[in-house]
Amino acid sequence: MKTKTDLILTTMKVIFWVVFIGLCIKTGALLISFIVSLAINPEASKNLYLGLNLSELYHSNLKHYIFIFSFIFSLSALKTYLSFLALKIFTKINLEKPFSTKAAELINKISLIALGTGILAFIASKYNFWLIRSKESILETNFYFEGWKGFLFLAGILFIIAQVYKKG
Repeated sequence: MKTKTDLILTTMKVIFWVVFIGLCIKTGALLISFIVSLAINPEASKNLYLGLNLSELYHSNLKHYIFIFSFIFSLSALKTYLSFLALKIFTKINLEKPFSTKAAELINKISLIALGTGILAFIASKYNFWLIRSKESILETNFYFEGWKGFLFLAGILFIIAQVYKKG
């Protein structure tokens, strides 16, 4: 008979797989629609992914369009990678003896990626704000750059946990 902890961990593993697959699809769809908007049909910039409309920016300044999209894509890719690393925890960490060098390295890696994601989201948010203030764009793309504080907070917490694992 499975314990409650085993059931919870199995459920979490399934949820992480669903999230990972969803983020892979989102990141891939973003990349494909961006390539289509640049190489085949500029009208594709009107609906890059789930209503993301960067057509105004595309037609007014291609450089800013590429920068904003690069931020959106990079953040999506980093979130996907974070979910992959979270899945890796289930396969790499022995729950009978969780305090290992391997576990500490994996948690430390996740904290560093979360830190990088937070810093990139902060930079993207400030760049987007600058575009709006300089009247280069009136787009409300900041939705894609919110959460940088949460990623920095997560990075700090995971860094502390990684240090505990190193000592354990």
